Amino acid sequence: MLHAWHLPVAPFIAQRQERLTITLWLSGEHLPTRVVLRSELDNEEISLPMRRSAHAPHPGVVAWRADINLNEGQPRRRYLFKLLWENRQRWFGPQGISQFPPARLEHFALDLPDSGPDWVADQVFYQIFPDRFARSKPGPIAKDNVYYHHAAGREIVLREWDEPLTAEAGGSTFYGGDLDGIGEKLPYLKKLGVTALYLNPVFVAPSVHKYDTEDYRQVDPQFGGNVALLRLRQTTLAQGMRLILDGVFNHSGDSHGWFDRHNRGTGGACHNPESPWRDWYSFSEEGRALDWLGYPSLPKLDYQSETLVDEIYGGEDSIVRHWLKAPWNMDGWRLDVVHMLGENGGARNNMHHIAGITRAAKEARPDAFVFGEHFGDARQWLQNDAEDAAMNYMGFTKPLWAFLANTDLSYDPQDIDAQICMAWMDNYRASLSHQQQLRMFNQLDSHDTSRFKTLLGKDVARLPLAVVWLFTWPGVPCIYYGDEVGLDGANDPFCRKPFPWDKRQQDGELLALYQRMAKLRRRSQALRRGACQVIYAEGDVVVFVRVLKQQRVLVAINRGQACEVVVGDSPLLNVKAWYLKEGKGTFEGDLLTLPAVSASVWVGN
Repeated sequence: MLHAWHLPVAPFIAQRQERLTITLWLSGEHLPTRVVLRSELDNEEISLPMRRSAHAPHPGVVAWRADINLNEGQPRRRYLFKLLWENRQRWFGPQGISQFPPARLEHFALDLPDSGPDWVADQVFYQIFPDRFARSKPGPIAKDNVYYHHAAGREIVLREWDEPLTAEAGGSTFYGGDLDGIGEKLPYLKKLGVTALYLNPVFVAPSVHKYDTEDYRQVDPQFGGNVALLRLRQTTLAQGMRLILDGVFNHSGDSHGWFDRHNRGTGGACHNPESPWRDWYSFSEEGRALDWLGYPSLPKLDYQSETLVDEIYGGEDSIVRHWLKAPWNMDGWRLDVVHMLGENGGARNNMHHIAGITRAAKEARPDAFVFGEHFGDARQWLQNDAEDAAMNYMGFTKPLWAFLANTDLSYDPQDIDAQICMAWMDNYRASLSHQQQLRMFNQLDSHDTSRFKTLLGKDVARLPLAVVWLFTWPGVPCIYYGDEVGLDGANDPFCRKPFPWDKRQQDGELLALYQRMAKLRRRSQALRRGACQVIYAEGDVVVFVRVLKQQRVLVAINRGQACEVVVGDSPLLNVKAWYLKEGKGTFEGDLLTLPAVSASVWVGN
């Protein structure tokens, strides 16, 4: 039987000045007589003969090598291996050996040079819903004003921090969390291992979630206003922490002065055909504004308008650029429902405008991180480099939910085994360059889903498995506030409960696991920068290894009964010794012994 190994990192990749040496390992009884590297020169297929090395990297393993000239071609280096015998051929790519050439976008891919924000791969992100994380002491004077929330048809509700959340007035209920409260809790976040914050929208808006923007250039007084955001930015900079804002550019709120549904006297587009902002929105022949998914309070922005483009991202002081410049110096944007943004009430020319937003962000701040919200397949945008990364629902959250919680994001039943789960995750990764994989935004849940703990129900013992997976799979982990202390909650609004700061309400063991995993990731370059190879995937058990240079991290996830797993004689696992860093399994020879419902992590060198 033929076995092949290659990952787009050292020891399989070596860059020497302007030459990139690519190595393939092979073993088996009937090895190919020739191997060709299928590469590209300016998108044209080229074939480079590989040379067989006289030295075996491991007993029974043969190495083949070829060089790519980095002075020519496109920065995204796509390549594949063609294995040749006298009367047949096989192909080897990220998803293994096949009898025909995989599609071009499923080849190995390495970005050299890499134009993306290099710092992202080293972070542990923390997502904060500002009203529900922490309330400062004392709160700002401008806070806690009751006002009429038109979209809800009622006045907003103010609650004390320990009052239970109910389904009533979900978008109109405020608990008083603010930006200064976040700043006061930075020591807690640092101890947790967090290095970067992603905030749900902070700009002026009538709802608690703030996705109905009323003013893109002012921070909501409920959160402390502009001065509070500036304080938080200065504090995070002093702490060496990154800060990402939420950009809601697909639609505005209907109370924005540009639209002015409620006749506040701004001359907005809703009731005024002569408004200077009329072409910033789309209207039906009957004069009704086109909205987002049937929500009249969220009129769609129309990027046919050149003046709107200038205001959002094109102009020198556009909104996208404004918050990335001094004195704010934000580190980037998360783009809300980014795939739906476009022209004429829909998504026409979407890719053009998303790329424009990203380009504008990079012009204002070259290392800005721009990533999009995609519940579906984001690869179309990523392969065109319209974004640096995406919220990895399709490549991480969905398969993990299906394997551990037996459900999908629509809360329909879905029961898959380890083999299907790994095929799903590997298929998605195969279409991304190595650097893009490292920047994908991995989460167990978010403000738009049920808490993963709640989804697990009677299988809540599987929760630690998901935490270990979050910190060890390729991509940047993001903790949704409160997950680390066991906060539960069904779908919106219950996934947005106030953070339980009373330690008696916290799961201390779970918190300790998050802290250990953040520390392990921080200390392991292989977990932050390494490639990933699935070693075993059958039934209830997933085993994968992260590889970088001589570093190895082996991760075993077992959702079922106690078992033994033979991982085989892989040269990727050939290390002097393995050290158990998390969990209670054993690893001797090629035999893993795994406790029931467990996650175990070994480090080898």
